[in-house]
Amino acid sequence: MKKTFQFAFLKTLPVMLGYLFLGLAFGLLLQEVGYSFWWALLISTIVYAGSIQFVLVSFLTAGTSLPVVAVMTLLINSRHAFYGLTFIEKFKAMKARPYMIFSLTDETYSLLCSLKVPEGIDEKKVMFLISLLDQVYWISGSVMGAALGQVLPFDMTGIDFAMTALFVTIFVDQWREAKSHLPAVIGLISSVICLQIFGGNNFILPSLIITVTILMALQKRLEGKVENT
Repeated sequence: MKKTFQFAFLKTLPVMLGYLFLGLAFGLLLQEVGYSFWWALLISTIVYAGSIQFVLVSFLTAGTSLPVVAVMTLLINSRHAFYGLTFIEKFKAMKARPYMIFSLTDETYSLLCSLKVPEGIDEKKVMFLISLLDQVYWISGSVMGAALGQVLPFDMTGIDFAMTALFVTIFVDQWREAKSHLPAVIGLISSVICLQIFGGNNFILPSLIITVTILMALQKRLEGKVENT
């Protein structure tokens, strides 16, 4: 179990650095609008939805109705429906299946997709620990941000860049380990095209649909290339 935990912890180090800073930013924003660190703890534990938590701060201050919150959450996080398709079979065989579904964030998904477990280590336990550690990082950052915001002034300019840096780190790591770079290239091209067409706030879901469609059409070809390498 010690080796399993160490392996999972090392895999989540890039996420830890990003989540601590992003959680810190969320906690600070939440504290600024009058909510204590207990709220940061509760929201990051129950909601745990990354970008939607930042949107939730404005919802709380504006008194937005629950139906509007539900629809906005569905639209912003609809990409997660595609994430779950990748792990249907693996999650079915896990006792912690409900939690694995709940905790499948963008960063956790990226780590699980590129996961290669050495012999002697249980893959299911590693997957669970990666998901759990990532949420612990997010909760810790959120609570620290809200708590520190009550006693210390903070300038949060540029802190949101931590998310961009985190994605770049994960992308580079996957690029180095991948046997075929075609899926990454397809994803990049479709993202750039959709960004130009739909704008920065709406391009993620269309680009995911296009990428998944192309990859499904090229599945046999890609599998053949991997086997030959």
